[in-house]
Amino acid sequence: MKLSEIKSELNQLETIAFQLPNGTLVPNHFHVTEVGKVSKHFIDCGGTVRNEEVVNFQLWEANDYDHRLHPEKLLNIIELSEKVLSINDLEIEVEYQGDTIGKYSLDFDGKNFLLTTKETACLAQDACGIPNEKPRVKLSDLHNASPSCAPNSGCC
Repeated sequence: MKLSEIKSELNQLETIAFQLPNGTLVPNHFHVTEVGKVSKHFIDCGGTVRNEEVVNFQLWEANDYDHRLHPEKLLNIIELSEKVLSINDLEIEVEYQGDTIGKYSLDFDGKNFLLTTKETACLAQDACGIPNEKPRVKLSDLHNASPSCAPNSGCC
């Protein structure tokens, strides 16, 4: 989800809820403690120099049960961050504390903002020689292709 998309959704909502990949909701007394622009400048395993930028939201829950973050307040925080940090319409990454700090992508189901899992990937698969898909082999073909493991063949 891009920044423009969350802003559009926030304009339509009365309350904010974030849902974890396992279906549970982040406790409704959460705070968005950071909205920032994260830049990553790196070299992939194929030697290509890359730059990535995302908008980062950090969700945090405290023992402050009397305050709830309302959509208009989060919208104000986002708009201030865009102005002060010169943030463009970038993809959003959300940090949330689990066993360690988890990083999630963001989606919306019409009611809740969904924290969706992220995966690592090799960005230079052509340089690494990693096949796109694992070749499929029928077990029956393997049996026919190597009859050397027949009784008395000496394979075992």
